[in-house]
Amino acid sequence: MSDDRQFSSRTAAKNPAIARHGRLKPHSAWRTVAKVTATVVAIALASSTAVVAYAAWDLASTVQPTVKLESEKVLEGVPDIGAIDGGVNFLLIGSDSREGQGGGYGDPDEETAVLNDVTMLLHIAQDHSHAEVVSFPRDMFVSVPECTDPEDPTGDTLSALSSVKINSVLAYGGMDCVVKTVSELTGVVIPFAGIVQFNGVAALSEAVGGVEVCIAEPIQDEHTDLDLPAGMQSLSGLTALQFLRTRHGVGDGSDLGRISNQQVFLSALVRTLQSSGTLSDPVKLFGIAKAALANMTLSDALTDPAKMISIAKALKDIDLSQIAFMQYPTGSTEGGLLPSDSAEVVNLALQNDVPVSFDPNAGDTSFASVADPNAAAPAPVEEAPTEGTDAAPTDDAAAVPAATTEALPSDVSGQTAAETRCSSGRPLEDQ
Repeated sequence: MSDDRQFSSRTAAKNPAIARHGRLKPHSAWRTVAKVTATVVAIALASSTAVVAYAAWDLASTVQPTVKLESEKVLEGVPDIGAIDGGVNFLLIGSDSREGQGGGYGDPDEETAVLNDVTMLLHIAQDHSHAEVVSFPRDMFVSVPECTDPEDPTGDTLSALSSVKINSVLAYGGMDCVVKTVSELTGVVIPFAGIVQFNGVAALSEAVGGVEVCIAEPIQDEHTDLDLPAGMQSLSGLTALQFLRTRHGVGDGSDLGRISNQQVFLSALVRTLQSSGTLSDPVKLFGIAKAALANMTLSDALTDPAKMISIAKALKDIDLSQIAFMQYPTGSTEGGLLPSDSAEVVNLALQNDVPVSFDPNAGDTSFASVADPNAAAPAPVEEAPTEGTDAAPTDDAAAVPAATTEALPSDVSGQTAAETRCSSGRPLEDQ
C-alpha cells in the first residue's frame, strides 16, 4: 500500500487528533493541576497571600490535560533551561480543527480536518544570547518516522511514511508525531510543544493587550472576513486571528505569503512584550499563563513551574536584533514543496546553537511585507581606522572576540524582531 493510501485509510478510520488528546487518563489532569499550583507559588514573592490563593484556584480551574513527549527524557536531571545541551527547542502547532471552537470559524461538522496548518520551531540559545523562530510551510513534503499511536499508546506503533505534507502529520499521529517529524527534519531534540486552536490565538492576543502592526496597503479577505485599512493597527481577539489566518488577502496569496505576514505580527508581538515589561511582570504573566492553560494542549514539561519561569526569563533580555524569524527554505515540486539545499544551513545553525544573519542583498522574497516607510534610517557605522593611522583598538575592544554568526543563503527569507515591516494587502480582483 502506498504511503498516501495508508495515510488516507487511517484518517478515515480514526477520530481527529485533538479529540484524542482529550481522552487521557484521569490522573493526567490532576497531575497538571498540582504542577500549576506549584507554579503560582513561584509568584508568591511578588504577590499577597490572598492573590496567590486566588491565582492557584483560577489557574487550576482552567487547566487542560497535557501530552507526554518521548523527547522529554532529555530534561531528566537538568536543573534549568540554561543547562539544556544545545539550547531550548519548543514546537508551536496551530491546528485548524473547528471542534469546540464555537461559531465564526466555519461549520465544525463540515470542516472536520485536523491539520497542523502552522508549525513553528522556537529555538532559544543555551546562553540566552539569541533566538530563532522557524516556520515550516504547510505544503512541504516530509518523511514521518514511526510514532506512538495516541489512541493506543501501548499497542503497535504507527508506520513510518515518506513524502507526505507536513500539515497532515497532526491528524496521523498527534502532537508527539509532529514533534518527531520536525526533530528528524532539523536534527534537534524538541522537549517542549503546544497545540493552539482558533480560540486560543484570540485569547492569547487579548492577554498581551493587543499587538500594533503596520499595514502598508489595505487588507481585505473574504475568506476570513478581514478588512483592515492602511496604517498602524492594534490587533487582538478575532481580528488578530483573522490577520494570522489570512492568505488570500496578502502578498501573492500563497502559504509562503501568509508565513511572512505572521512574521510581521510575531516580531511586533516580541517588541510589545519587551517594551511593556510583560515578561517580568507577575500579573501580566498570570494572564498569559491562564489564556495558554485554558486554550492550549501543552506537553507535560511545560507545566513544570521552574521551566515555565526560566523560558520567560530567557526571552525577556534577548536583544531584538538577535531574534530572527525565518521561513524554512523550500523549492517547488509537483503538488507542493520540498526542502531546498539551503535547509541544511538552517539545520546546522540550530544544531550548533549559533545566531543567524539574513543576506542583505537577497532578492524580494518577503511576499507579504514591505519595509516600513516611516522607520528611522539606521545609524551610520563608523569605519575602522586604515592602516598607517595612529588609532589603535582599545583594550576592551581587543578583549571581545568576534561573534560567530551563520550567514543564511539568499533564498532564506525572514526578518529580525528589531525590524518593523508592514503587511501589504492583495487587491480583491487578484484573489
